[in-house]
Amino acid sequence: MAWPALGGAVRPRERVSTGGPSVESGGSRPDGGAAATIEPLLALFVGHPLPVRFELWDGSAVGPEGGPGSVVVRSPEALRHALWAPGELGLVRAYVAGALEVRGDLFEVLRTLRRSLADPLRADPLRADPLRADPRLVARAVQALVRLRALGPPPKRPPVEASARGRLHSRGRDSQVITHHYDIGNDFYRLVLGPSMTYSCARFAEGVDGLDDAQASKHDLVCRKLGLHERPGSRLLDVGYGWGSTALHAARHYGAHVVGVTLSAAQAELARRRVQEAGLEHLVEVRLQDYRDLRGERFDAISSIGMSEHVGKGETAGYFELLHSLLTEPGRLLNHAISSVGGSVMRRRSFIGRYVFPDGELLDVGDVVLAMERAGFEVRDVESLREHYSKTLHTWVGNLDANWDRAIELVGLARARVWRLYMAASANGFDDGGVSAHQVLGVKPSSTGRSGMPATRRDWS
Repeated sequence: MAWPALGGAVRPRERVSTGGPSVESGGSRPDGGAAATIEPLLALFVGHPLPVRFELWDGSAVGPEGGPGSVVVRSPEALRHALWAPGELGLVRAYVAGALEVRGDLFEVLRTLRRSLADPLRADPLRADPLRADPRLVARAVQALVRLRALGPPPKRPPVEASARGRLHSRGRDSQVITHHYDIGNDFYRLVLGPSMTYSCARFAEGVDGLDDAQASKHDLVCRKLGLHERPGSRLLDVGYGWGSTALHAARHYGAHVVGVTLSAAQAELARRRVQEAGLEHLVEVRLQDYRDLRGERFDAISSIGMSEHVGKGETAGYFELLHSLLTEPGRLLNHAISSVGGSVMRRRSFIGRYVFPDGELLDVGDVVLAMERAGFEVRDVESLREHYSKTLHTWVGNLDANWDRAIELVGLARARVWRLYMAASANGFDDGGVSAHQVLGVKPSSTGRSGMPATRRDWS
């Protein structure tokens, strides 16, 4: 995503809340001030006329009034971030560090900026990263910084930025990446996700009331697609276990014997506690284990929910081949993952790649289907849950905003900013169809071709 969110200008008479970003600004200077100096550079990034209002640290402002909100530049440090790391990364660093802020409706400000960047009548092929694409513009940027007395050394990177080391998707590096994203505190995740502790999209079916019920509806959909209701006592492998919500549902409602594997120590700790509190130790086993170490075991069903995004396209064939080898005949696999047409790599210089999901990759659902078929699965069903994920994310952002001060206590302001921006921008991506979420159901038939599948979807719909 480009220009995912930007951050706030503070003058002595301004107040910046510690909650969901809200800034009271002092108005525009008649001489144009800092805003007049940097307006040409802003236009290079987001188009002319400017799609939203920009407010500067000296009280000056430029851009339309009365829109959904404004981008507030709290200090010249924001410009140094943009100069030393041109493009999305520098702007996000400024936002995470608090040098940039968004005032007003974050969702709509992001949508407005994204539409401006995507407008074919206004789009400049350099605008996504103009300083890097045209070095001559660097001189103009430096001149503007000199006039604003803002030139200086590169600002420090926010400490919450990831710096994974080692070979891509090696066991050690994958462990670092999972720790960066998931081991930030179970209390924070509970605040955002709610009591269900489910970090994937809910299913807001007819008659479902609220996020927790919608998550239970999703868990039940997964269990029924896997046929657990037809075979009580089935052995289920849950890869990328999370905090155990799917496994708990499968054990509690269908008597499944579940093995869950995760690389997150924090997730495993809480999952074990939840299993004990539910009195389901005899049915659910929680392992701190790499999925690649699963050998020689057999399962009747496998759920992979929000896991394959971490596997990587180059490892996908091996991932599905391994899962296929672990299934009995007939056995079922449900792969639930965020998808993108043509696929999408979380680039090292992107917001998502540096702050949210280092090394993550979104696959085209067609590539997932093909990889599963090549691994020996017979694909029986594909379902999109795109709109459900948007509604889920809007609810998570609402949870974060309602508990903003507590979130800062738990993980710090910088990480709370990362999460608010990441979830809001992701919700917009699901809204406009830039990304989706698909469940792909595959079967490992018996040697005689028996699939064990019901005749119609009615069995789980």
